[in-house]
Amino acid sequence: MTKVAVVILNYNGKGYLEQFLPSVIDNTPEAEVVVADNASNDGSIEFLKENFPKIRLIQLTENLGFAGGYNQALSQIQAEYFVLLNSDVQVSESWLNPIIQFLDNNETYAACQPKILDFNKKDHFEYAGAAGGFIDVFGYPFCRGRIFNTLEEDKGQYDDSIDISWGSGACLAIRSKTFLMVEGFDTDFFAHMEEIDLCWRIQNSGYKIKNVPNSVIYHVGGGTLSKSSPFKTYLNFRNGMNLIIKNLPSGGLVWKLPIRILLDWIAAFKFLLDGGPKHCFAVLKAHGKVLFTFFQTIKKRTGSNSSITKSYSIVFRYFVKKENRFVDL
Repeated sequence: MTKVAVVILNYNGKGYLEQFLPSVIDNTPEAEVVVADNASNDGSIEFLKENFPKIRLIQLTENLGFAGGYNQALSQIQAEYFVLLNSDVQVSESWLNPIIQFLDNNETYAACQPKILDFNKKDHFEYAGAAGGFIDVFGYPFCRGRIFNTLEEDKGQYDDSIDISWGSGACLAIRSKTFLMVEGFDTDFFAHMEEIDLCWRIQNSGYKIKNVPNSVIYHVGGGTLSKSSPFKTYLNFRNGMNLIIKNLPSGGLVWKLPIRILLDWIAAFKFLLDGGPKHCFAVLKAHGKVLFTFFQTIKKRTGSNSSITKSYSIVFRYFVKKENRFVDL
């Protein structure tokens, strides 16, 4: 069995593979690098076979999204640790050692993430993960270094390693036995927030998650779905609702869910006012899907860990109190 498998899930990301795969290979000599392809049609397969014939390639027959793609790929890999890495990531030298050493030395932690900075603005945190993720009282995710669309400059303010609520799918190191124990990603999420759901279920099982800031990567972001995509809006709002339906403790869900619905509708109305009718419709469509699958989602509920969420509303703190840095919360 390989100790560490770095697994890159690719979908029509040939350009990113050309740009970033060589640095991953050069800076990751201690691990097996695997590319799992989600039925790309942009020449990714041919490019990999021609230029990286020694890289293990797992070819999936259809696009299963982030969740299904990784589930299928990881079921074919034998390793103590899985490191899930986006194709649009530049890794730094010796990036892997700190996160693997941390897991080696801390059995109560099932997963961890590095510090994630913006590839295009390397002194700032990146949207998808920053210095570790958290969840507010109504289930909205935010990060140490990124709240909604406000990205902080990295001045070392979050260089201490602390427990976090979730680690980013852009780069997440996880014990394979834990991933299999919780049955991997929920494939109904398809893409977006599936790693938050996974991390929540991991912590419901009694394990913890940490950020490891002395490991640094640089993430482009939006490599598969642009931030301007209404489909991305749909996935975020649908999955955000299903996230709390699955994982919030029952007592809190009863009163938090209606408030969450109201807040989402306010967001939809704001999309409309800002000239984004397609995004407004995406939110309403997402809620329709949540309603249609509500009882199916309820059946997935397991034991809930209320300590995963913060006691405050990030929406109120950000939009009303104008607190846009994690250090201000």
